[in-house]
Amino acid sequence: MQQSVNEDTEATVDVHFTDLLDSLLAWKVPVEIFITDSPLRTSFEELFRAFDQNVTFQFFKSFRRVRINFSNALAAAEARAKLHKSDFNGREVRLCFAQSVHIGSPRLEPPKPDKQFLLSPPPSPPVGWEQAKDSTPVINYELLCAIARLGPGEKYELQPGTPTTPSVVVHVCENDQDSSENEKDVEEGRRARPKIIQTRRPEYTSSVKQ
Repeated sequence: MQQSVNEDTEATVDVHFTDLLDSLLAWKVPVEIFITDSPLRTSFEELFRAFDQNVTFQFFKSFRRVRINFSNALAAAEARAKLHKSDFNGREVRLCFAQSVHIGSPRLEPPKPDKQFLLSPPPSPPVGWEQAKDSTPVINYELLCAIARLGPGEKYELQPGTPTTPSVVVHVCENDQDSSENEKDVEEGRRARPKIIQTRRPEYTSSVKQ
């Protein structure tokens, strides 16, 4: 049976499943089975050798699972029909068919270069790509008008207070410096520089003791 994955995409991948499965998977088996030369392990293998003398086993201790590989699918189906949910050492045997899947090519294909044009230096953009236009900036004229009306020494309430939240009030600082000098500097596009007071050098005194 063949199944096509992602049929709407440009490249399809064929997934092949075998119609007749010749392997079983046993899970939640006793921990003693994973011990080499254990009598319980030998008894577990004899359950499946009764259906196929050429059966092989793969033990996965970390997952507490055992894969049973038969030489033909008929023996695997017969073993699953008779041993599934049967009692083994006081526990119920759970078996299912181990389905093998082969996806597409045996080699790992590189990812599609969908966004390589974002690299630097950028190669050619993909076919059909168009640059998005910048959106129109949003200008809050009410906020600009409120800022223009601010005057020194006044306060403005931006957000009224509620029983659960405080109010937001803006206080405009007053101009303490000489207005005439500042206005001249503002007209000439300059900003008043603060005067740097130099630290006086300490006087030298002879402190050498003889």
